Parts: sequence; structure tokens; C-alpha cells
Amino acid sequence: MNARTEPSEVETRATARPPLVRELLLVVGLFLVYKLGRQLATGHTGEAFRNAHRVWDLERAVHLPGEGDVQNLLLHGDSLVHIANTYYATVHFPATAAFLVWLYLRRPAHYVWARRVLAALTSAALVLPFVFPLAPPRMLAATGLVDTAHVYGPSVYGPPSSDHLSNQFAAMPSLHFGWALMVAIGLIAATRSRLRWLWLLHPLVTLVVIVGTANHYWLDAIVATAMLGIALAVLRPPRRTTTTAGQPRETQETPAPVEENVLVGAGR
Repeated sequence: MNARTEPSEVETRATARPPLVRELLLVVGLFLVYKLGRQLATGHTGEAFRNAHRVWDLERAVHLPGEGDVQNLLLHGDSLVHIANTYYATVHFPATAAFLVWLYLRRPAHYVWARRVLAALTSAALVLPFVFPLAPPRMLAATGLVDTAHVYGPSVYGPPSSDHLSNQFAAMPSLHFGWALMVAIGLIAATRSRLRWLWLLHPLVTLVVIVGTANHYWLDAIVATAMLGIALAVLRPPRRTTTTAGQPRETQETPAPVEENVLVGAGR
């Protein structure tokens, strides 16, 4: 790893890492609250489908691209749609966990900031299904979309009536997209590599996957982006510290001249 991506020594000294056990408890607790909150928001099937029709009609009214256009790209081959389903099922949590672990080890100040932003986004996302339950497009016959996970596999969801691990009527906002976007923003803010902007590929691929597999509407990602934007506006990232990263080696190793006081009468 080059100097532009090495951790700032000034930051490491100035910001002590939070206690590991406390952080593990916080992250696990947030995950459990997230799962419990989504479970408590179940039982609004009729309203969830009515809202799904409203979202679908609104997207057509404002001329958003059709989700079916994205799905058609994935359905050109069984392998491509299978990869998309696998990405949806396996990347979401591990990528976010790896992001937090890396920040904890290499950028403590950015870790605290990112953890707070993710907690704020997730907490706000738990409230929305209570006031606006939403069936995903794969359940809405009017969309004409295929439930790709059910048809091609792998699938993380069972029948809604017997699925006790998730609330399938909480499509809005898409935390798949919201978390992926925060991972990209966090890594761009915490690193100095010229290639750091490539991290935006993660939320871009995630967006294609969640829409193409008919798990989310465009509006689910738009609402997640808006909620993340509010969280970022309130919780500002730590300031970059001034270091010698990226400076010529001569500049880093050559000490500045030190002026010596000449004593009057010295040498007499």
C-alpha cells in the first residue's frame, strides 16, 4: 500500500480506537434491533400492496426508467442472473462488516463517524415500514417482473407467510443500497489513493442488482440516498490531518534548518 493509502500517523495518535468489546456489542445490538424492528413492522400486507401500486404508478408518472429494462439485461443468461442473486444474498452484510473492521484498525476517527452514520440511517429505516409498508416489485403482478431469486436461485427469502427472519414488506428504503453507498463514501473520505473513486462501483453494482432482481424499486434507492444525505449533513466526517503523504522523499527526510542563537562574545 502506498503512502496515499497508509493510515495517518497523526490521526492514529490523536484518536484512540474505541474499546473492541464495546464496539462489537454496539454493532451486534444494532443488527438485532434492525432484525427485531423489521419483524415488528409485519402484518400490513394489504396496505403494503396498495403502497406498491402507488410507488409503481408514481415512477411511471415521473418517467423513471423501467425496472424491467434492468432485469432484461440480467435475464440474457442464467449465469448472469445467478451471479446477481448471489451478490444480493452474500455481499450486503460482509462488505459492510469488512468496511467497519478496516476503518476500526486503520482509521479510528473515520470508524466512529461511519458507525454513527450507519446507525442513524438504519434507525431511521426501521421507522418507515411502520408508516409506509411496501411490497417489493417481485410480488406485484402489475410490474410483470420475475422473482429471479425464486426462479434461478439462490434465494434468501421464504414464503412471506412463513418467513420469520425478515419483513418482506419493508422494501423502502433499500438498506442494501444505503449501506453500499455509505461504504463507498466512507472509503473515499478515509483514503487518499487516486483510484479511491472506484469504490462508487460498489453502490452502482448494488443498484443494478436490487432493481434487476425485482427486490426494490428505484424509489427505494432514492429514499435511502436522501436519508443517508441527511445523516451525513448532521454527522460530519473528521477533518483530514496534514501529513507528509504524497510529498517527495527529500521533503519528508530533510529536516528544516534550525536557527541557532549566536551568543554575544562567544569564542573570545
